[in-house]
Amino acid sequence: MTQRANYLNEVGMLNRTPRSGFAFLGAGRQSVAEHIFRMQHIAFILARISANPVDELRLLHLVLFHDLPEARTSDHNYVNRKYVVENLSKVLEDGAREWAHGDVIADFIREFEAAETPEARLAKDADQLELLLVLKEQRDLGHPRTDDWVTPLLARLKTEAGKQLAAEILATPWDAWWFGDKDDAHWIEGNKHQT
Repeated sequence: MTQRANYLNEVGMLNRTPRSGFAFLGAGRQSVAEHIFRMQHIAFILARISANPVDELRLLHLVLFHDLPEARTSDHNYVNRKYVVENLSKVLEDGAREWAHGDVIADFIREFEAAETPEARLAKDADQLELLLVLKEQRDLGHPRTDDWVTPLLARLKTEAGKQLAAEILATPWDAWWFGDKDDAHWIEGNKHQT
């Protein structure tokens, strides 16, 4: 029982682990857990628009576990990774022994990192697309440097489904989901049915 509780408490550390790249962007902030949460939704979409059939549950597992090691290593962005070498094999060796169902989780992380299966390639794209959504929001809010980040991000996309979703993200204002129908009388008159 302790192994399960310890694992769940370790997962909770991802709520408090910041994504470090935002310091270099100079705007925004996000925890690793927030990143994983939206990635799950991206993966759900990618599984449905992929031209090739994929094991959706496997894809969702890859996304769910891919950044678990960051509870132990913290998040290292592209600048950090030029100088800091994470010992992922040690994390996975320890995790396989210490996490509840650790051998299964470690295998999913290894598959994600190898990016050799269709599901892992979609998961890698989901990782990039989650950052693209953040950058698109920042671009729409007037951040002057987001294009410098978007260009290499788009080059990292490996699947047609990922590229298709990236095009949709870039073509859609970040706030269109709630503010897209500005001609709706609600924006002028409010909700007259409230008591």
